[in-house]
Amino acid sequence: MREILFEVKTPLDKIIRTTKEYWNYLIDIKHPSMKDREDEVVKTLSDPDMIRKSKIDESIFLYYKKIENYLYCIVARHENGTGFMITAYKTDKIKEGDTIWTK
Repeated sequence: MREILFEVKTPLDKIIRTTKEYWNYLIDIKHPSMKDREDEVVKTLSDPDMIRKSKIDESIFLYYKKIENYLYCIVARHENGTGFMITAYKTDKIKEGDTIWTK
């Protein structure tokens, strides 16, 4: 069984999780700038500034939070009461989509 790195309850009452294996893949291959940023990812999911729904896939949600000089975006798929992280990155631009929750 894969070891869970974190499970976070979001303001939408969803539990978003990721495994250590997937996190290592994310920081090694996709977004090396997220190395040692697990705390920021957890904060973005648990206390986002904004949540948007993808225009392409209704089960995909984008969580945004400004931390220091960065805007963090955590992309997660919702499945019933739970979900999983697809990716996490720093950005300077909010993607298109419908805002469904704001702080």
